[in-house]
Amino acid sequence: MSSALEINLALNGAITDTAAHYSGTREFSRARKLPLETVLRLLIGAEGGSLAKELHSAGINATPAAVSQRRAQIAPEVFRKVFHSFNAACADADTFRGYRILAVDGTAVNMPRNPNAPSFVQNESAPKGYNQLHVNPLYDVLNKTYFDVIIQPEPQKDEIGALVEMLKQNDFSQKTLVVADRGYESYNLLAHLIEKPNTDFLIRVKQNHSAMREIARLPMFELDCDISFTITTTQTNEDKQRRHIFLQVPKKSKPGSKTRRGRWDFQSPYTMKLRIVRFQLETGEFETIATSLSRSFTLEDVKELYHMRWGIETSFRDLKYSLGLVNLHGKSDAFVEQEIYSALTMFNFTSRIVREVVIQQPKDGIYAYRVNFKMAVVLCREYFRTPKGSSDKLMRQIARHTIPIRPGRRDNRNLRIKGFVGFTYRVAA
Repeated sequence: MSSALEINLALNGAITDTAAHYSGTREFSRARKLPLETVLRLLIGAEGGSLAKELHSAGINATPAAVSQRRAQIAPEVFRKVFHSFNAACADADTFRGYRILAVDGTAVNMPRNPNAPSFVQNESAPKGYNQLHVNPLYDVLNKTYFDVIIQPEPQKDEIGALVEMLKQNDFSQKTLVVADRGYESYNLLAHLIEKPNTDFLIRVKQNHSAMREIARLPMFELDCDISFTITTTQTNEDKQRRHIFLQVPKKSKPGSKTRRGRWDFQSPYTMKLRIVRFQLETGEFETIATSLSRSFTLEDVKELYHMRWGIETSFRDLKYSLGLVNLHGKSDAFVEQEIYSALTMFNFTSRIVREVVIQQPKDGIYAYRVNFKMAVVLCREYFRTPKGSSDKLMRQIARHTIPIRPGRRDNRNLRIKGFVGFTYRVAA
């Protein structure tokens, strides 16, 4: 258990250490009006107002143009290092039967239109084009923090490839369960998850005619069974007789190429074993799950674990609207990457503090109550930007802003295309 003061010290330490690490480079070797540490603190603590307002609130005597020139000298990897250093300095200990639960999914961040940027998308449905970056995070659903992230230009979006890359980048010291929705059922990804030490997976898979061959053959009723099959990249007579699954891998396929184009990173033939769990919903529809978990995890456990995945969807809402990622302060792809890492860092900072807040529940109330995360973001930002702020006062303020927990509420998702909020129409307050 960490106090708000310890969490604040961890973030400030990550910023200071990162700034010191890059202080020897050519861009930061001289004393300047906007040192690297100042810019890092500015963007991590920034709200959704105009850049001029953010500078005024932070007490920085510089123009927006000067900040933009300074930001152009800072690679997004600097902000990524702060994000990872802060995570490494904090303990996120909540688990499910010893497993850390990491959900994976992707979301798009809208940007100002720039036809010359790698993020520019133009097609028949959008003839004028638009710009987006695709964010692919691993989200710890029990500790409510972002664990890792890969950011891609929307035209180069590859969610499966991003997850493979994050698996390669991380060594899981504790048992980890990766939970994913449909769209991640790739043979290559499943093999990477199987071969990764201390890692299991739980992935919702397709169950219609486009499903994996061995899954499509299963009868459509509730079941819990094991299936085994062999994957091969050749088509010999022996392969055909044994009914191996043939993956057509391009001869010029290189490591890092898009997984959905038939990438295969393992030997051939390769035998794969999966546990398939199918259950019926209240609506009468079926859901099919492919997992590597043992039978010690029951059908109810599998349902509960898959339901936890929804936490990453609600985190995207908070990231964009509570943290203000819909209101950017730059136009280039690099500037937007900086702000994505900054928002993820502040999200984790707020979430870790909120975990330590004690809510006094009403004795005879209808509902239990939890922290209002949107208000907590406001208070934690203010605490981060205030030197020698009172952590006890922060905890009391957060505890006063609560909302009721209403289990079982359902509402149809209102999916609408949302564009970038222009700089000219930015809210000043």
